[in-house]
Amino acid sequence: MTPSPGGVITSAAIVGTGLIGTSAALALRQRGVRVFLTDRDPRAVRLARELGAGEEWGPGERVDLAILAVPPQFVAHQLLDLQKSGAARFYTDVASVKALPLAQAVQLGCDLSTYVAGHPLAGRERSGPGAARADLFLGRPWALCPTAAAAPEAVGAMRELVSLCGANAVVVDAREHDEAVAVVSHAPHVAASAVAARLAEASETALGLSGQGVRDVTRIAASDPGLWTGILSGNAGPVAAVLEAVADDLAAAARSLREFAAEGTEIGSVTELLRRGVAGSGRIPGKHGGPARTYAVVGVVIGDRPGELARLFQVAEQVGVSIEDVRLEHVPGLPLGAVELSVQPEAAGVFAAALREHGWQVP
Repeated sequence: MTPSPGGVITSAAIVGTGLIGTSAALALRQRGVRVFLTDRDPRAVRLARELGAGEEWGPGERVDLAILAVPPQFVAHQLLDLQKSGAARFYTDVASVKALPLAQAVQLGCDLSTYVAGHPLAGRERSGPGAARADLFLGRPWALCPTAAAAPEAVGAMRELVSLCGANAVVVDAREHDEAVAVVSHAPHVAASAVAARLAEASETALGLSGQGVRDVTRIAASDPGLWTGILSGNAGPVAAVLEAVADDLAAAARSLREFAAEGTEIGSVTELLRRGVAGSGRIPGKHGGPARTYAVVGVVIGDRPGELARLFQVAEQVGVSIEDVRLEHVPGLPLGAVELSVQPEAAGVFAAALREHGWQVP
């Protein structure tokens, strides 16, 4: 597959072969872009190469685009070094903080005409090149934060990059970006870690009773602490503001519950927080970025055997039902699992009946 006709990106260098950098490399390779790889850890480069992400970047090799997939505090210095050597025509980064790298780039005297700060809103709990996927960015927003000094050609190259990776470009001011990700990404990660930290001291009885709810809430807490320390320190002010607001809500809920336990008073403030939570959850964009949809859930009991999920999807295909989401929970102590399949409400009855006809146990 070749790059799109008229595109300017025929070659790219990935500086930092972690999850995001290697995923971008794989996506670009699928679109016919020649990709070069470099990382301070030669083992990471070697693994990325073995995965088919590209070839090692040699001295003097000039590319159309250099993508800096390094922690926020290292972006500006890396950018300056690359610009001094004339490594690329255009430059971008994928750090999840934008104001800090831009401020440091200005302070260091980087050429902002060829640089457009960026941030793909995609990721996984796992890190490193081994977790990379070419489809990681498909349909995901990719923030672009060009300054007034950015040349139109540089902005165009960034839009082309986003398109090649299958993402959707969103142009946003750097500070507005950092405040936004504090709400939707950074503070939720700290909150999930705070909940998960309670599990480190929980009894075996409590852990034995854990279900899908606690797994959902704490899933992202399994991410690399070192990586997240760098992210949070680069966006400290906005994240602190969100966490303070969350802490106020939690403190008010705790007081209300404590008073109820002691005196039997009303817990209306807790109910109000739960209502606000429902309202906030409902504002999260749904499929393809559109309004959130309410789906019907069809529950199925399956055996813990290879190919069971594939058989479920085959039934859905046979009756023309699109599965919008899947949730799987294993039954402790039994070779069984409970699968919840989200479908359009009007398709739920047809799908459930078809599953029963094929011998599935549908509660």
